Amino acid sequence: MLSLLRIVALAGMLAALNGLAPVQAAQPTQASACPATLNHVFERLQDEAPQSLCQYSGKVLLVVNTASYCGFTPQYKGLEALYARYRDRGLVVLGFPSNDFAQETGDNKQIADFCENTYGVKFPMFSKSSVRGPQANPLFRQLAHATGRQPLWNFHKYLIARDGSVVNSYTSLTSPDSSALVADIEKQLAAR
Repeated sequence: MLSLLRIVALAGMLAALNGLAPVQAAQPTQASACPATLNHVFERLQDEAPQSLCQYSGKVLLVVNTASYCGFTPQYKGLEALYARYRDRGLVVLGFPSNDFAQETGDNKQIADFCENTYGVKFPMFSKSSVRGPQANPLFRQLAHATGRQPLWNFHKYLIARDGSVVNSYTSLTSPDSSALVADIEKQLAAR
């Protein structure tokens, strides 16, 4: 049985002999390598430069809706600690500020300054957007659909596996150092 590469090579030689353009093997594209869950572009919080979430393909992701003036805002410290602890093993925390609960009133620059200056946030953050209901950004619509749970408040968390599948959803009451959340993250990091 001939391999696909040999068939393509033979087809190319036959085409060349007949004066036709050679047959090219289909090359995988970035879009086909990117899981549907991550096939989105959002503006980075700090400078509003467009960022494709496909750059995080193959990573374990913890996606969180955030706010600067919420009782759960100190979770930024724990999220940054999780990111620092596990980023070399493949964890990326992604923050999405939202004013859906009237606790994120600043503009993107103000939010970025607050996150960096107050909590030393280094994990990727994106421009302010809606995270619930029909006006939610497309990632949060997908996450809510996959889990059956949309954020009921700020600092709701979604865990995404390396293959882009949505593993679980965690309420705002689940702190970043929760043993259940950490165990789920470690399990996903161990999976290849």
